[in-house]
Amino acid sequence: MAAGLIAAGLLAGTLSDRSVPPEQREMGGYQVLVGDFHVHSFPGSWGLLAPWDEVIEARRQGFDVIAMTPHNHVWVAKLGRWFAEATGGPIVIVGEEIAHADYHLIGVGIEHTIQPAPRAADAVDAVHRQGGVAIAAHPYAGFWEAWDAEAREKLDGAEVVRPDAQAIEALAEDLRRFYASAPLTAIGSSDWRGLSRLGNTRTYVFARERSEEGVLEALREGRTIVYDRGRPYGDPALIGLVEQNGGLPGDVPVMPEPGAARLFSRLAAVLGLLAFVLLNKMGSADGSVVGWGGGRRGGASA
Repeated sequence: MAAGLIAAGLLAGTLSDRSVPPEQREMGGYQVLVGDFHVHSFPGSWGLLAPWDEVIEARRQGFDVIAMTPHNHVWVAKLGRWFAEATGGPIVIVGEEIAHADYHLIGVGIEHTIQPAPRAADAVDAVHRQGGVAIAAHPYAGFWEAWDAEAREKLDGAEVVRPDAQAIEALAEDLRRFYASAPLTAIGSSDWRGLSRLGNTRTYVFARERSEEGVLEALREGRTIVYDRGRPYGDPALIGLVEQNGGLPGDVPVMPEPGAARLFSRLAAVLGLLAFVLLNKMGSADGSVVGWGGGRRGGASA
């Protein structure tokens, strides 16, 4: 019974799965791509999903490009890129979150692990030596001392919108002030770890071509727009271009409602798991073990 309920839940959930419909947008000679440049996976990156599962989830959520950014290594990101290329996208850019006690830096478009340097400016230089783009990760006030004038001058971009900052105004103000302190590319990142929705915040990238190099070029040149509860940040000329062409979604698109099949999937899976746990507890209480077939084995007599 337990196995049957779980199997029915898995089947119903698979059949009722829905994805955000992909959209092809072009404005002013640019392809407008949806990106998230701060994504974590399992193993080795404090995430819950494997890199190939994240590629599938990015496709479901309508993303054109993501950067996988494990902490202080790149091998997981390379797995994700391989899977994306083997299965037809989205674009996966290899990255790393360079995690130092005084600062966190996102390097995207790199191939080799970068060890945290004592100075943030030196870490930015290491990203640039590999041809990558350097983005300040969650630059809240507690990190500002490390981001001195030299480091800020060398940075390419900074996260100006994040899910945690959208919930706490003081954090949002920190990000806005840091972003305004230097000419930086506006980045909206989810810092996703598998517990919420991928792309809770996202970056619209205005690329000349749909490729990794096209995305990196756009990030270097500041051709992005991000939205914080409908308010845009980014290149003013691009914001004007968007307004002239009917706008972009200022909030995360709503997933299509799957209906009764998804509700049945959730209920069946939960009931199946509860039944499995309860049956095994009942078996262990009388000294026997309940197998998947329902039979008891290993009973002992005093």
